[in-house]
Amino acid sequence: MNIGRVSGILLHITSLPGRFGIGDLGPEATGFVDFLASAGQKLWCLLPLSPTGPENSPYQCRSAFAGNPLLISPQRLEEHGYLSRRDLRSAPQFPSSYVDYPAVRKFKENLLRRAFHSFSKTRDYLQFEQSHSWWLESHAQFMALREVNGGVSWTEFESSKTARPEALLYHKFVQYEFSRQWQELRKYCARRNVAIMGDMPFYLEHNSADVWSNQSLFDLQKNGESKSVGGVPPDYFSKDGQLWGTPTYRWDRMEQTEFQWWINRFRATLEMVDLLRLDHFRGFEAYWKVDAKEKTAKKGRWVKGPGARLFKRLEKELGELPIVAENLGTITPDVEELRQRFGFPGMAVLQFGFDEFGTHRPNNYVREQASFTGTHDNDTTVGWWRSLQRSAHEHRNGDGREILHRAKSYLQTNGEQIHWAFIQAIMTSVANIAVLPLQDILGLGSEARMNLPGRAKGNWRWRYEEKQIQKSTIERLRDLTLVSGRSKNS
Repeated sequence: MNIGRVSGILLHITSLPGRFGIGDLGPEATGFVDFLASAGQKLWCLLPLSPTGPENSPYQCRSAFAGNPLLISPQRLEEHGYLSRRDLRSAPQFPSSYVDYPAVRKFKENLLRRAFHSFSKTRDYLQFEQSHSWWLESHAQFMALREVNGGVSWTEFESSKTARPEALLYHKFVQYEFSRQWQELRKYCARRNVAIMGDMPFYLEHNSADVWSNQSLFDLQKNGESKSVGGVPPDYFSKDGQLWGTPTYRWDRMEQTEFQWWINRFRATLEMVDLLRLDHFRGFEAYWKVDAKEKTAKKGRWVKGPGARLFKRLEKELGELPIVAENLGTITPDVEELRQRFGFPGMAVLQFGFDEFGTHRPNNYVREQASFTGTHDNDTTVGWWRSLQRSAHEHRNGDGREILHRAKSYLQTNGEQIHWAFIQAIMTSVANIAVLPLQDILGLGSEARMNLPGRAKGNWRWRYEEKQIQKSTIERLRDLTLVSGRSKNS
């Protein structure tokens, strides 16, 4: 994979500003692309775009192929003639700094229903329906059956209740409109010379169209409930490990189909993005399997995954795979051997670089690597630094004092504007890809953290406000991008 020496910003669509309660694929998205281009950035790094489950995590998706309806832009619906300006003026006063998901979901659902009444099948729609029927039909069926069954899990669907034709068409329309808006945004990114780095979750939500329609491919009981679920053992983020509640795969059955479901999944995702971060890459080599009855992830075991057999099949069908492998956490030599065999760049996260081993410090980076100051699972750099300072001041954490000392010595900083010290360290490193969460560019604290692993509620809500991006910030980032050789103008 030869993407060259570039840098980009990590920001999920939901975190964009705007008056409709959540970031979407409308004018604020193209405005953010303009910001990226003006600051010399070549990558926009996103979290997964699929419909989310009950706690709004983009890593617990209701579909491997569908788009999240909450990301559809009301303004683009109005421009396309589905809605009127009066419809848009009906929007309530939403919070500007975070997503109120229940309120947004209610508003967006009503708006999409209203737009649907103005929709009629066009040639473009019919082409979309035909070319995507292999997943669209089952997705629409699943969503329509959820509606008629009052939103319960598919294991509780009543056989006497069937999906209404109008409901099926509505859910197809929603996916058509998501696809139309996404393709418009992607074309705009291409015109501004900004590539999109997408993200593929390893697992899917149990209550999803894919598990419902492909039950034999997942480790389920006879009644459809999960037999085993995925997660990770105790680690940096959680002393109890992380119990994701997502059903594990029946890899033996998937291999009998020559991994067709995975081929379809990769093909569909790579048609939407230019580069793909493969979340929980180590799960393809071995995954942490926990009995579904357990309350924490402590009592699990490592089980071998498909490894090279899957990726050889993917390469045969799809050619070279533009993948960045998320190789964080408990990584064994077998995982690294698998990654290196297929030439997938790994990841480095600077916040992890100041333990006694220092494997995530820039002096240990290689060119074929994606370096991050932090990810969506980390605290912001400023929040992380303040937390270490508090621990050191209160003499509760000797490790914290040592990490502070190492970071100050390595970065030659007293901690003032620590976020820019981090940014400079990875931008000037040899790693071909440097990724900066927008929170770090803006110097925000823990209030802007996107996700706290192990915490079930209250994640994925942060949004920035347009006024927070100052001209001086754009100039500083652009200058650093130029001198570090990450811009075509350098």
